[in-house]
Amino acid sequence: MRFLLALVGLAAVVVIILLATGMLRLNGTAGTLPTVKIEGGSAPAVTANMATVTVGTENKTIEVPKVSINKPGDPAPANTAAAQ
Repeated sequence: MRFLLALVGLAAVVVIILLATGMLRLNGTAGTLPTVKIEGGSAPAVTANMATVTVGTENKTIEVPKVSINKPGDPAPANTAAAQ
């Protein structure tokens, strides 16, 4: 990889030296952009059938389980069975 980079750099230096000493001349002519004509035509027609979404709310009462945490060394509560 380093060799390739060094080779490209050396080639660039050689071209610069040749241009500076007049041994290499690059002549070019200015180019022009092509002309483009747009006539007629129409945009494509697209139809999309979308689904309808109905969003609503509803009040409900749900039963949530009660969770209790017992630390080691604490006595178990009276209304629950002791963990085995």
